[in-house]
Amino acid sequence: MKKSIIFLLSFALIIQMSITASAKEADDKKIKAEAVVLMCMDNNEVLYAKNEKKHLSPASVTKIMTILLILEAIDRGDVSLSDKVSASKNAVSMGGSQIWLEENETMTVEELLKAVIVASANDACTALAEHIGGSSEGFVRMMNERAAELGCENTNFENSNGLDDTVTNHYSCAYDLALISSEVMKHEIVKKYTTIWLDSLRNGETELNNTNKLINHYNGITGLKTGTTSNAGFCIAATAQRDDMNLVAVVLKSETSEDRFNTASYLLDKGFADYEAVTPLIDQSKIKPVKVVGGVFKEITPVLGDNNKIIAEKGSKKIEYEYDIKKTVSAPIEKYDELGCIKIKNGDKTIGVIKLVSPNTISKVTIASIFRDLVLKI
Repeated sequence: MKKSIIFLLSFALIIQMSITASAKEADDKKIKAEAVVLMCMDNNEVLYAKNEKKHLSPASVTKIMTILLILEAIDRGDVSLSDKVSASKNAVSMGGSQIWLEENETMTVEELLKAVIVASANDACTALAEHIGGSSEGFVRMMNERAAELGCENTNFENSNGLDDTVTNHYSCAYDLALISSEVMKHEIVKKYTTIWLDSLRNGETELNNTNKLINHYNGITGLKTGTTSNAGFCIAATAQRDDMNLVAVVLKSETSEDRFNTASYLLDKGFADYEAVTPLIDQSKIKPVKVVGGVFKEITPVLGDNNKIIAEKGSKKIEYEYDIKKTVSAPIEKYDELGCIKIKNGDKTIGVIKLVSPNTISKVTIASIFRDLVLKI
């Protein structure tokens, strides 16, 4: 009996290994690039990866960081879409893709942003970088600082546009570029430009044709950016949305343009076919108050943090929830401080974690606060 069970288990294991090997062989045939990553932008979970941390030239996919900083500057009110930008001598000297700016020519931030996103214009990109950063060098510092804030550990930018013929230490990786793409796509306004196929500037004199050919062909495509140089090969960060799930496929160093688009399509198809968005079923009765030591309030009840969307493999087993909440915390407590989490599991695998956070600030008890309370009670 024991021998039969061992035989059956061994046979099942061999079959599983064979299926896994066959799936990997299928991926290897379809994925024609040096490095790739497929990430769910709703929670930054990696669904598939190959050489995702390898340092490579990102070419014009670099511009996703430039786009992010422009959008954030607009959100802060530092610039507006209608602001006029004058092209510098440095900006008009950029080679590669361009809209042929002339020195001192003025365009709005929106026109230049459209040229960057749709046509990958290096001159427009540099003009915007100088306008926001004060200089190209100042903007590059902003790029690297923001990359560090996002957790990009394998990225260093030397320019805003991705031209790599004169740089010495300009690199990124598929994983980091997916993180930046995820942050960019949080700005809904970007889709106004990333989904344009054809447009124009200068009253129709300058035609803009989207370098991302998936815009016309892929169901659910939302963006984002291509890149090509002799050093970087053919690259793309492609974003798409279906069934309340947002994915990004980053493809670096393909040999042909067709390879990068086919690889990105294959990865996105794989993500939408194999995974689905799951709405967590939270039992609020299990979220107990946390005692506050030395605070002006004695307890606080945690609330759900952001990024509560969970991505699970289709056909998953019954999903279970583990509530891990602190018993006590010491004041002071800041709003959104973490007080625990809910682990979401599919069998033995944790497929998501929802943070439980403080809904407000709780100050530490002081002599002044005690005296104030006594006065209020009189």
